[in-house]
Amino acid sequence: MASASPLSFSPHPSLNGRLRCGRFTLELNRPLIMGVVNVTPDSFSDGGRFVEVDAATAHAHELAQQGADLLDIGGESTRPGARPVPAAEELERVLPVLNALRGLDLPLSVDTRKPEVMRAALAAGASMINDIDALQSQGALEAVAASDCAVCLMHKQGDPQSMQQDPRYADVVREVREFLTCRVAACEARGISHSRIVIDPGFGFGKCSEHNLTLLRNLPALASLGVPLLVGLSRKSTLGRITGQPVEGRAAASVTAAVLAVQRGAAILRVHDVAATRDALRVLAAVDGSDNGFDD
Repeated sequence: MASASPLSFSPHPSLNGRLRCGRFTLELNRPLIMGVVNVTPDSFSDGGRFVEVDAATAHAHELAQQGADLLDIGGESTRPGARPVPAAEELERVLPVLNALRGLDLPLSVDTRKPEVMRAALAAGASMINDIDALQSQGALEAVAASDCAVCLMHKQGDPQSMQQDPRYADVVREVREFLTCRVAACEARGISHSRIVIDPGFGFGKCSEHNLTLLRNLPALASLGVPLLVGLSRKSTLGRITGQPVEGRAAASVTAAVLAVQRGAAILRVHDVAATRDALRVLAAVDGSDNGFDD
C-alpha cells in the first residue's frame, strides 16, 4: 500500500490489520462494504421490499455481486419511532434468510439486540452480531463470548421509540468515545478478543443533525480506539435535511458521506447502495495512488 495521504485509507497503527468474523478473516487494508438486507415491513429506507425470503435472498446475492464484503441482515426495524418486535417474530424473519444464504461465501451479520436471537442466528451460521445496544442486555455478552463471531458495538441515546425527541450532549464526541471505550473493555473482560470487535458511533440514534455532523468531522477520535470503526450514514435523515431529498433520492449524499467517513478513518461502511459506494472508493484509491484491493 502506498504511503498515506489525506485521501488514503490507513488503519490506525494499533489495529492488527484483520477482523476475525467466525470462519472468515477480513483484511482491513482497505475499507469494507457491508450491504444492508432489511427483512422488515417498516425499515425507513426499504421497508417491505425484502420481507419475503426469496426477495431478501435475491437482494443479498445482488449486493454480493455488486461487491459487498459482508451482509447485515435485520429482522427488527430500529428507525426512530419503531416499536419493538418479539424475539419469535424476529427469528421467523431472520432464520429462513440465513438458511437460504448458507452457500454464500461472505460473512453474514445479524442486526439484533436480543440475546436469544443472537444465539439462534449464530447457531444458524451468522458470523457477526451487530447490536445497537452494544451487548448491554442480560445474556448478550455471554452469547457472543461463547462463539467466535465478530461483534459491532453501537452507541445510542435512548430507545428507538423516543431517541430522536430531544437528544442532548455536553460533548457528543467525548461521550460517545467514553461509552464505546467502556463497552470494548466489557467485551474483553468476558473473553471477546480485540480482533473480533467493531465500534459504531450510531449516527441518527439519539442524535440530531448537528450531533451527527460533529461526529463525522471528529471520526479520527473514535478511529484511534484501536478497533475497526463502522459508519452507517446511508440514506439517513441528516442527509435528507442537508440536501432536501427524500429517502429514495439520497444515494449521492450517502456515497459522499461514505467517502468522507473513510477519509476520517472508517474501516467498514454499512450501506444500501453497494455498487455506487464501491465505485466511489475505487476513485478515491486511484486518486491516492494506493492498492485499492477492488480489482476484479
